[in-house]
Amino acid sequence: MKEDKIITIVGLGVVGGSYAIALSKKGYTVYGVNRSAEGLDMALSCGAIKEGAHTPEKFFEQSDMIIIALYPDQIVEYLKKYGKYIKKGCLVSDVAGIKSHFVDEIYAVMPKDSEFLCCHPMAGREKRGFKYADDRVLQGANFLIAKTESTTVEAIERMTKLVKSIGFGEVRVTDVATHDKVIAYTSQLPHAIAVSLINSDDEDSETASFIGDSYRDLTRIANINEDLWSELFLGNKDNLVSTISSFERQLSVLKSAIENDDADTLKKLFIKSTARRVNLEKKK
Repeated sequence: MKEDKIITIVGLGVVGGSYAIALSKKGYTVYGVNRSAEGLDMALSCGAIKEGAHTPEKFFEQSDMIIIALYPDQIVEYLKKYGKYIKKGCLVSDVAGIKSHFVDEIYAVMPKDSEFLCCHPMAGREKRGFKYADDRVLQGANFLIAKTESTTVEAIERMTKLVKSIGFGEVRVTDVATHDKVIAYTSQLPHAIAVSLINSDDEDSETASFIGDSYRDLTRIANINEDLWSELFLGNKDNLVSTISSFERQLSVLKSAIENDDADTLKKLFIKSTARRVNLEKKK
């Protein structure tokens, strides 16, 4: 298997910056590409990258692996512009939370002698910029690989070796469609619920103030990057709308039981939810 030693990170935000810090600590040669000079300066000053630039030409020509930590809608255009500089045998990956939205376009513009692997590190923070990057957020985190018909075993093995070396926990491989469906349920729906709660009529009420920490815990992930999450929601809208509809149906059953003083239905719902939760713990 190819030995990956030189890594270029495009986008030194929270996730890209955390990658850079972790990789440099493990002895990889890491180059950073970032739009803002401030992010580059911070990454250089703390030793997260060996060298930085605003454009990737000279780094792509050297890199064994490239990690593009940009917003989903930016990846295709970036590869159209700079893909010609990617060296033969290079493995290119992303960190985006959705895949179906752009994966076909990516494969259409990738150089024929290199490979793109859809990746999703389940780590990060609801903050922006390198100053919030921290390799500790990667430690033990799950890592998802979304394969396509053209994904090679070698690419999966190379990426698995790399992310395991910097502290990720379980590496799971699925297909692109399943990935996006699961993410709608496990990540996007909780964010949508938190946004709904924080924007409800009780947002500034005495009730919200009184429950204090509980309210803050329930709505923590409503502290959200509006640019990124708008892209994620709209890029995965079919899966997300379906998931929200299912959630609405369950809430409707619960609401009806409460309105009608239907204790039997409530008890059945509670028993079912308890059993499912126990099964989840057993699987874990």
